[in-house]
Amino acid sequence: MPAPRSYRGRFAPSPTGELHFGSAATALIAWLSARARNGSFVLRVEDIDTPRVVRGMEERQLEDLRWLGLDWDEGPDVGGPHGPYRQSERHALYEEAIEELARQGLVYYCDCSRAEIAKIASAPHAGEEGPRYPRLCESYGLRNRRFKRPPAIRLRVPDDATITIEDTLQGAYTQHVGECVGDFVLKRGDGVYAYQLAVVVDDHAMGVTEIVRGHDLLSSAPRQALLAKLLYGKTVAFAHTPLVLGPTGERLAKRDASLSLRFHREANTPPERFVATIAKRLGLVDDEVETITPRELVTVFDRQRLRGKASVRLASHE
Repeated sequence: MPAPRSYRGRFAPSPTGELHFGSAATALIAWLSARARNGSFVLRVEDIDTPRVVRGMEERQLEDLRWLGLDWDEGPDVGGPHGPYRQSERHALYEEAIEELARQGLVYYCDCSRAEIAKIASAPHAGEEGPRYPRLCESYGLRNRRFKRPPAIRLRVPDDATITIEDTLQGAYTQHVGECVGDFVLKRGDGVYAYQLAVVVDDHAMGVTEIVRGHDLLSSAPRQALLAKLLYGKTVAFAHTPLVLGPTGERLAKRDASLSLRFHREANTPPERFVATIAKRLGLVDDEVETITPRELVTVFDRQRLRGKASVRLASHE
C-alpha cells in the first residue's frame, strides 16, 4: 500500500519573465521533494504585482516546466480543490487576512513615501524594503484622515518578534523582525497586496506543508513565519535551496535569454540533458551523468546533498 499523500509542496513562479536555470533548479527540487515523499505538488501563479506581469508569460512558463518533465496535481490549468491558483484571483482572502490583523490591532495606514522616510536622520540603513520605517503613522491606526497620497497598510511588528526558522536545508536562521525589517507593508497604496502577505495566506489555504524555494528568499522567511503565527497560530516548514549563479558568481537575470528554458527548447536541447546539467551543478548526480529525467531522479534523490549550500555556479560553457 502506498504511503499517504500528506506532504504538499508547491512551485510558484511569477509571470514577469522567462524561467531560467535558477528557476528550473528550484522547481526541480520542489517537485522532487514532493514526489520522493509520494506527496502532492501544487503549481501557483504569483501574478499579484499586475503591472509587472508579461502578457502570455504564464502559458510559456507552464509549457517550459512540462518540457522539463515536471507535472503538478493542482494548478491554474488543471484545477483542484484549493483554487483559484492565480494570486490575482485571490484578493478576497488577502483582505480577510488584513481584517483579522486589524481586529488584533496590528495594522495601520501609512502615507509616507520612501523618499520621505529616507530623509529622516534616525531611519536606519536601507534593507530589502528600503529604510526601516520609523512608525511615523502608527498612532493614527486605521483612522481616515487627509492623506498626502493613497495610503499603504503596514503591519505593526510586535516588539518581541524574534523569529527563528529551522530551515531543513540551511539550518537555524534567526531574525529580530522589528530591528531588521520594521513595520512592513501588507498592501501598497496602489492597492497591490504585498508578496509577504499573499504567500502566507495562499500557502495556508492550499495546505502546503513545506515551502521549497531559493536561498535569496531566506531573509524574508521570518516575516512570513511571523504573519502565519499571527493569523493562524502556526507556520509551515521551509527549505531554501542553493541559488544557481553564473560562471563568475553573478546572479542570473530573466533578461539573459541564453540561460532560459525557452532558449534551450528552441535550440532543441534535449530536456534530459538540461535536467542533468542542473542536477550535476546541485550535486545530486555525478559529473558523468549526461542525461536524466526528473522521474529517474526521484529514485536517487538525496536532499542531504543540498544541506548548507547557499549557491552553486554554472560552468562557462553552459
